[in-house]
Formats: sequence, structure tokens, C-alpha cells
Amino acid sequence: MRDLARGMFVFGYDNYMAHAFPQDELNPIYCRGRGPDLGDPSNLNINDVLGNYSLTLVDALDTLAIMGNSSEFQKAVKLVINTVSFDKDSTVQVFEATIRVLGSLLSAHRIITDSKQPFGDMTIKDYDNELLHLAHDLAVRLLPAFENTKTGIPYPRVNLKTGVPPDSNNETCTAGAGSLLVEFGILSRLLGDSTFEWVARRAVKALWNLRSNDTGLLGNVVNIQTGHWVGKQSGLGAGLDSFYEYLLKSYILFGEKEDLEMFNAAYQSIQNYLRRGREACNEGEGDPPLYVNVNMFSGQLMNTWIDSLQAFFPGLQVLIGDVEDAICLHAFYYAIWKRYGALPERYNWQLQAPDVLFYPLRPELVESTYLLYQATKNPFYLHVGMDILQSLEKYTKVKCGYATLHHVIDKSKEDRMESFFLSETCKYLYLLFDEENPVHKSGTRYMFTTEGHIISVDKHLRESPWKEFFSEDEEQEQQGKFVHRPKSQELKVINSSSNCNRVPDERRYSLPLKSIYMRQIDQMVGLV
Repeated sequence: MRDLARGMFVFGYDNYMAHAFPQDELNPIYCRGRGPDLGDPSNLNINDVLGNYSLTLVDALDTLAIMGNSSEFQKAVKLVINTVSFDKDSTVQVFEATIRVLGSLLSAHRIITDSKQPFGDMTIKDYDNELLHLAHDLAVRLLPAFENTKTGIPYPRVNLKTGVPPDSNNETCTAGAGSLLVEFGILSRLLGDSTFEWVARRAVKALWNLRSNDTGLLGNVVNIQTGHWVGKQSGLGAGLDSFYEYLLKSYILFGEKEDLEMFNAAYQSIQNYLRRGREACNEGEGDPPLYVNVNMFSGQLMNTWIDSLQAFFPGLQVLIGDVEDAICLHAFYYAIWKRYGALPERYNWQLQAPDVLFYPLRPELVESTYLLYQATKNPFYLHVGMDILQSLEKYTKVKCGYATLHHVIDKSKEDRMESFFLSETCKYLYLLFDEENPVHKSGTRYMFTTEGHIISVDKHLRESPWKEFFSEDEEQEQQGKFVHRPKSQELKVINSSSNCNRVPDERRYSLPLKSIYMRQIDQMVGLV
């Protein structure tokens, strides 16, 4: 299975390099490249992601390293250094450029400069921090998004050459504005320049201070000038997902306790208002646990669908040691996958049918499967990974790569292979089956960004000479807003062995969920 996952990546990557490079994406059906749709600036589905900067190549760098392909990694890095420029008249989404491009450049830079070289010799002859300089250049071009905003919450889009477009939208999603801290924080700490971390932290705190006084929840769309919630839906999927993820991962990476305090408070509100079903995952009576979309102010149900991005949440629960709940939620998404051989973008759990039918090769279910296997070592998750691999091979493989499913029922396709297929989906599948990978065996602690880019967790990133500067700012900005400060025992070490061992050894070779509950979930999605 590991070799099949590697072959999937190689087939997609080689075809991108042969038919699409230096353009941003591969059209795998017609074997050609695609860049921004300059003829139709309103085509945000394409233009938010593409920036005319060889996106797929950049996004795939650390996957090459993790798979141990030093020659191709070195070749790809040199190509990026020699051909990629951000001095382009391209309007990009700040969030996508940050997680896909900035994050990958920083990850690859760390791999090249790692004195231990755990993945093999990934050093570049005469390397002079060029990827770090590229990352810095990109981040500087994104900074105008944080200017002229009354709340400190950034504009969603910026032109890499001219700054914020004059007709720019004042509305942004919470995840897009509040999920920049990991990449911006790494950059600041590598450069010794607080600017980037400061603007990202300011945005997080601004959003945090807008949460509901009654529920502690945030909405999904906010006006960056007024702080008014335009979208009042609170859930775990699109618009909010990575906001929660980065509260926790910022703490893991930088050790700032306020990040964990915010995460703990947010997690408690999620459990109080979004979680439905029985209290325990693997015992008791009632419906299986499910996280729903509610009104941020009242906690009342807003609709009966969940989206595929929410499938990341079991993986996040693994990181905090809430493995039992993660098992249940993962089983629900896997049941949907079993029914369709893919995850529809939106699934209506009341109608037992998809609301939005496409599947763009997303990685979230694979990511949670990988992390649950690492936590439990239950072979069930290897079976899930095999099932996903075989579905991708059967339904999405085309002449020159892997294509988005336009319709998960009739399996019709769209001519698009998003860059995250190589940076995340293939990477997590490969790592799931590669027990001996240095990620697992080198003794170094690693964390994955929301785009699946690998970052080693070390002391250097926990050194912040400007920490007091942030603390003073926080005191001024809180303006009396209550911040949940957990008791000292809540500030536990994330991902410690004691958390990961919550699933007893005797359960590792049986189904992670009792068969009666597995059948209940299968019934819930119309499988039986």
C-alpha cells in the first residue's frame, strides 16, 4: 500500500512537471497546465488559489523529502529558486497563498537546513537561505491586507504587486483571517522580525474578542471594518475549521499559553453547543455523536448538513487526547466514504443524501485516519487507508493524473487536480503505510500545518524576544472581554504519551468502535 501511495504521488507529480509546469495546476484529463483566469477575475474558485507562481511544484516540495526522493527534491528546490517570483500582477487569497506557498517554502527551508537530515541528504549545494528569502518576499506582499482595516482583521485578497484591490470585499471568513499565525509566526521567529507574527496574532485576537458572550462561539463571515458578523453560522467545517486548528497548533509550536487558553475555551463551547448525540462514543444509548451547524448567538440548529472539511476534526481531537470522540466522528465520515467511494462536499445527515456533490480530492479524512492510526495502532485504520487508496485509483485516475469528481454518485469528473492532492492527500496516505518513516522514527517531534507541510517542533521556534510586547498589546485590546483561563492542570503537554495511550492495548486488534455502533452509523448514512 505504501508503494501504491508513492506511485499515486509520482504519477500526479511527473505529469504536472511534464504537462503543466511552470503553470500553477495540472488539468489531468486534457494534459495541460492552468494559471489564473485573467479573463474572468470574478472566477474566485480558480483565482483565489492560483497566483502564477508554479503552485503545485511549490506545494509538493516537502512531500518529495518525506518520501526520501533527495534527487528530485533538490532539483525541485533549484527550480523554485531559479524560476519562481512573486513580483506578479496576481490577486490571490491571503489564506491560500499563506498555507500553500509560504508554508511550503518554510517547511522546505527547514528540511534543507536541518543538521540531522533525517530524510536523507536533502541539502542544497551553496544554499543561501533562498527559500526563506522567497517566503519573506511573499509575506511582505501579503502585509497590505492587514492595513486600513479598523478591526485588525485582514482583507481576504491582495494583489502581489499593487496591494489591496480598490474594489476589495470587506467581508472575510473566520478561518481565512484567523489561520495565518503558524506560518507568519514561523517566519517571524526565523527572521527575528516580529511584524508578521504581530499582525497574525492581532487578527486572531480581534476575531476572538468578537465571539458571542452567551455561547463563546464565533460566526463564519465577518465585516473587517465594523466587526459585524455577516455569517452567523458556527460549525467545524468551511469558514471556521482551521481557526480552531491553529489555536492548538500555534501553542504546540510556539508554547504561548494564551493560544491554548483560547483553544480550550473554544473546544468547551464546541462541546456545549455543536455536539449532538449520546455522551459517550463507545457506550450507552442514543444517536451517534455528531457536530452540527448552529447559530453562534443562540446555539440553535441552522441546517442539517455537514461539509467534508469537518473530517479534519477527529485528527485535531487526537492531538488533544480526545481519542474516543475522534473514533466516533471519523467512523461517520468513513461510512459516507464507503457509500460513495468519496466524500461529497456537503452531506445532509437528515436526508441521508449529498447536498453538494463534488469531491476535489480533499485530504481531511485521510489526515484523520493517519493520526488515529498513530494514536491507536489499530489495523482498522490501515484498512480505511487501503479503501481510500483503491477508491481514488478506481474513480479519479485519468490519463495524466487524478481528477476532481464532479458528482460522487455518477463519478463524472472535472479537469482539475488541486495542489493539495500532492501536498496532503498523497503524503498522509504514504505516511499511514510507512511505519519506518523518519517522521515516526527519527526522534524529532513534527507537526503538520493545515496544508500538510511538516515543521519540526523545537526550542528555536519557542524563543520569542517580543513576548512582552504581545502581552502588553493583549491587555490593551481585551477591553474587559472575559478570557477563559484554564486551571494549571489544563495546560497539559499536547500529544504526550499518556494522552495517546487512552485506547487500551486489548482494543487495538478489534474494531475501534463496537460493532453495534458501527452498524448504527452505517444506518445513519443509508449504507444498510
